[in-house]
Amino acid sequence: MASAPGSPVRVRFCPSPTGNPHVGLVRTALFNWAFARHHQGTLVFRIEDTDAARDSEESYTQLLDAMRWLGFDWDEGPEVGGPHAPYRQSQRMDIYQDVAEKLLAAGHAYRCYCSQEELDSRREAARAAGRPSGYDGHCRDLSDAEVEGYQAEGRAPIVRFRMPDEAITFTDLVRGEITYLPENVPDYGIVRANGAPLYTLVNPVDDALMEITHVLRGEDLLSSTPRQIALYKALTELGIAKEIPAFGHLPYVMGEGNKKLSKRDPQSSLNLYRERGFLPEGLLNYLSLLGWSLSADQDIFTIDEMVAAFDVSDVQPNPARFDLKKCEAINGDHIRLLPVKDFTERCRPWLKAPVAPWAPEDFDEAKWQAVAPHAQTRLKVLSEITDNVDFLFLPEPVLDEASWTKAMKEGSDALLATAREKLDAADWTSPESLKEAVLAAGEAHGLKLGKAQAPVRVAVTGRTVGLPLFESLEVLGKEKALARIDAALARLAA
Repeated sequence: MASAPGSPVRVRFCPSPTGNPHVGLVRTALFNWAFARHHQGTLVFRIEDTDAARDSEESYTQLLDAMRWLGFDWDEGPEVGGPHAPYRQSQRMDIYQDVAEKLLAAGHAYRCYCSQEELDSRREAARAAGRPSGYDGHCRDLSDAEVEGYQAEGRAPIVRFRMPDEAITFTDLVRGEITYLPENVPDYGIVRANGAPLYTLVNPVDDALMEITHVLRGEDLLSSTPRQIALYKALTELGIAKEIPAFGHLPYVMGEGNKKLSKRDPQSSLNLYRERGFLPEGLLNYLSLLGWSLSADQDIFTIDEMVAAFDVSDVQPNPARFDLKKCEAINGDHIRLLPVKDFTERCRPWLKAPVAPWAPEDFDEAKWQAVAPHAQTRLKVLSEITDNVDFLFLPEPVLDEASWTKAMKEGSDALLATAREKLDAADWTSPESLKEAVLAAGEAHGLKLGKAQAPVRVAVTGRTVGLPLFESLEVLGKEKALARIDAALARLAA
């Protein structure tokens, strides 16, 4: 949906700083960011931190750090500023109080004195009678005497918005035309009894004051849209809003068992993906596929290619399932797209303390540079590099017992002895010469190369899978490699 002339696109990403950022939140940020950049519009980054019991400065800091790591820039918001500052709701309380008073004065809102017990009782009665169980409008038109009576009882009222007695229809950018009947959208609270504003007020008020043109958010907020549209109309009448934004509700991200992925699901935490060594570009590529696609036959693309093509009207309304294996595969493709020099640098956090199991002084930069191009072809996530190269920097290989059992079959001792002899005579500056040595050892025992090299690999690296064997042998060096084969022969003899 292209922006209208003279009405540039303004979108917002407005998370709450509660807990660690999760992948569903990132997907929402991505679609908003790509939409803004596609239309040369403005991305407003706003922090919705009015829930003091759940919000924390630590989570706020994590949010900003996550945005930077992902490569998202914002045009207005924390650390950037802008014409609608401040961009943290906790610093805008006076604004919400003022708007609430204006809504009350204009009759768009009213004070509700109903106790929770009374509300529950009337809702239960409505259910029993087969009627909608939402708020029944009891306090909509209280007389002065009724108000005085409630006040004399010491009741503290909440503020409710007065919904219109008419259907509300809007065109969702993802789902098409949607209509809500008035009986399904009752009056709702916008200010608590203690005076604290609710999300139902502060979110649309900020969108109005910040002149947001498009609201792209999760499907779970769809039911609140008719309320916000009605509030927008009231805000427009009061001169607070200029227009009602267009709404687009993004599909659910589903986890295991086809249940909505929640913050509590282990695989939802963004920190997990950072710790495992996902590339931002790989993770974003995969998350973009949860509801959108560049084309029917292209899963791998850059963020710039996504921005150039992104149109919210192409987002599918159906729930999207998070597939970790596909996410890893796409990330692996992006690892292989990196220039080798970039790859070697991005692996650094996993090559040094406290992650790496070897002593800092045992790390050899020349060896790392030599094997990096080979490692790059096989990783799905950067953290896998540690297990792939540890045999180079540890005094002895980390022996995987399952690999030992699998590789060391009957006759492996004789094969290893022959391989040692052939390798001792080989040219250790040539991987091809090392391959010929192991091939010759295999032929001497009636084995093809694949069978012959397995015991050698386990003896030298500790595992049945890893970097290309003969290039690894060359980098490790003749002395260490033969010593490890000797150690394997001694173990087999024992």
